[in-house]
Amino acid sequence: MKKIPGLAGRVRVGAPDASLTPVSGVVAVAELVGRLGMVEALDDAVGPVKQRDRGLSAGQFLVSLAQAQMLGGDFWTSLDRRRVDVTGESLSVVPTPASTTAATLAARFTASQLAGIEEGVGEICCRAIGLLPARRRVVLRAGTATIDLDGTDVEVYGAKKDGIAYSYKGARAGRPHVATWAEAALVVAADLLAGDEDPRPGAAGLIERSVATLAAAGVTARPRVRGDVGYFAKDIAWAAVDNGCDFSVGITRNPAAWRAAAAIPDDQFTEAIGMTGAQVAVADYAPAGWPPDTACVVRRVRVRACDISTDPRARRRRTIPKDQLALALHGLVDHVYAYSFIATNADVSTPAKATAAEAWHRMRTDIEDRIRDAKHGAALRHLPSGNQAANTVWMWGALLAVNLSAWLQELAGLDYGDGRGRAHLGTLRHRLLVVPARLIHHAGQPVLRLPPGQQLLAQVLAQLRSLPAWT
Repeated sequence: MKKIPGLAGRVRVGAPDASLTPVSGVVAVAELVGRLGMVEALDDAVGPVKQRDRGLSAGQFLVSLAQAQMLGGDFWTSLDRRRVDVTGESLSVVPTPASTTAATLAARFTASQLAGIEEGVGEICCRAIGLLPARRRVVLRAGTATIDLDGTDVEVYGAKKDGIAYSYKGARAGRPHVATWAEAALVVAADLLAGDEDPRPGAAGLIERSVATLAAAGVTARPRVRGDVGYFAKDIAWAAVDNGCDFSVGITRNPAAWRAAAAIPDDQFTEAIGMTGAQVAVADYAPAGWPPDTACVVRRVRVRACDISTDPRARRRRTIPKDQLALALHGLVDHVYAYSFIATNADVSTPAKATAAEAWHRMRTDIEDRIRDAKHGAALRHLPSGNQAANTVWMWGALLAVNLSAWLQELAGLDYGDGRGRAHLGTLRHRLLVVPARLIHHAGQPVLRLPPGQQLLAQVLAQLRSLPAWT
């Protein structure tokens, strides 16, 4: 019989060691939550969600839910697994409720209490920015402030779930509708819609609430609202203006826009910033009923005829004028241009300003990164309850997890001080949060024994503890 090499053939499993935890990084989350006074801010904004004082408050519950998702929890039952980790629970700033308790408590949130979560986020943003280095604080408060709008479908199962409907893709889904503060990489407002609800009617409310959150955070710059072609509506443009914002939204490729693009002389196009083969110009077109200073910025991208798909369903084909597309498909030209249109009230009076406005609008994909992080870093990839209020709370647990990740990395100096070197939540979980350790006591002090190797926890704790605590 071949001998198994090493110790594999002789290892036996001993008794469980309650001093071990798989999530030593939870102590960094606890330190951050305490420094920001996060529980108290959410309690003040949301108010009580139950009649008796015992048990978790609203702020404690929301933090525990966000923390569980930061640590990899993806269902209500993940809370029960967290509770089994005795050492991890002792390191946490808030206790973790049982899954049944959590689902029941989440379903009790009223519309006003759900709105209070956003108010609490605004207060926490203000506190977090106040702890940043002066240079970064000035950039966020006095520099460009961008509100990005976007939505995403979350497929669910079960015909009796409240607030769920079939989306245009034929899947039963809920639709988180999110607004983010792009420069700070934070979610500042959100609604949970049904899968068949048009997000445009609710965009004005998101803008108004986002502006209030930015104001609470001390932002003095005039905000700018940014959205893709799904937000092409005059009411959204007017809502931005009425709330003291500029706007930049995609324009549907309608006949008037195509005619305006065709009338632009070739010598008026300028090379785009940071996009090879792209050119930018301003067209003589403004959508009817929009604010009077609305301009149309046109971007065209050179496309080789051989790169055009023969599939009539291909998205790129819809961006090419029909006459050019026909010539390319018949081999009569070697290249064509794909067009995109932007409606904005920004200053585009010179080619340099127009190209800068187009390049800034292109960065609206930042919000897609926040949503991706909420889905794959946290647990917004599904909605676990049959109750809409409970699902909305679950959504906010994921969005708060994304914000906690951003605040943690910003205040601990893990993102190079500009918000652009920030890791996704899944990466942060691997590097900092889900790291096993043993908790011992030495000279009356609790000590975490981490595994060998380069660990971030000591560095992060030292940086966070150098910050003043919120009082």
